[in-house]
Amino acid sequence: MKITVIYATQRKSKSSTYNIAQRFIQNLSETDSVKEFFLPKDMPNFCIGCWNCFTDYRNCPDYGYLKPILESMLEADLLIFTAPVYVYHVPGQVKAFLDHFGYQWMAHQPRKEMFHKQVLLISTAAGAGTRSALRDLKDSMTFWGISRIYAFGRNIHGSDWDTVADKKKAKLQMEIDRLSVKIKGKDRPVTPSLKVKTLFHVMRFMHKKFHFNPADVHYWESLGWLNKERPW
Repeated sequence: MKITVIYATQRKSKSSTYNIAQRFIQNLSETDSVKEFFLPKDMPNFCIGCWNCFTDYRNCPDYGYLKPILESMLEADLLIFTAPVYVYHVPGQVKAFLDHFGYQWMAHQPRKEMFHKQVLLISTAAGAGTRSALRDLKDSMTFWGISRIYAFGRNIHGSDWDTVADKKKAKLQMEIDRLSVKIKGKDRPVTPSLKVKTLFHVMRFMHKKFHFNPADVHYWESLGWLNKERPW
């Protein structure tokens, strides 16, 4: 299983989200490749709202940063996003990263590769807030067309990984092992959820009827999605 990981911060040893991600990776990677990217180092800029990506994503001013990450995500079988809770939501650099992929939402030019992928979203908080942080991530993943979305949000009751109780870490490991088995699911084909398929058909109808953005319509037409072809 090829894995691409997007870490919300550059913290490692003391980061709970990083340590939990590493435990998942140990379970899931086997002998396949794992590519890791760290925010904000690997994508330091904010989206400036220039709209270039909605005509051609390669015209984004930050495409030099995005290209290796995008290529890695398209090649991967599993995407992993980590996000510690900052004031009940994802860190700003995660939002800035996701903003660069607005063109890839279902309403515009979703990548057909995404309809065959799984994603694992990991969020931790010393106290609370993982639900809303995970929602920030889930919105983009759903509208990217990701087939299967797994959320692992945990309140770890510690300021960093070193302060998490051993009993808590043992429980986390059991939960990680259990979800890892579900993700691996070797006998289960990866197909889009009903929600993703419904969104696809709603957007297909909108493109056929209203033609809001010619570049989007051309994209859907070029893939045959306005006729009988489907990304799954």
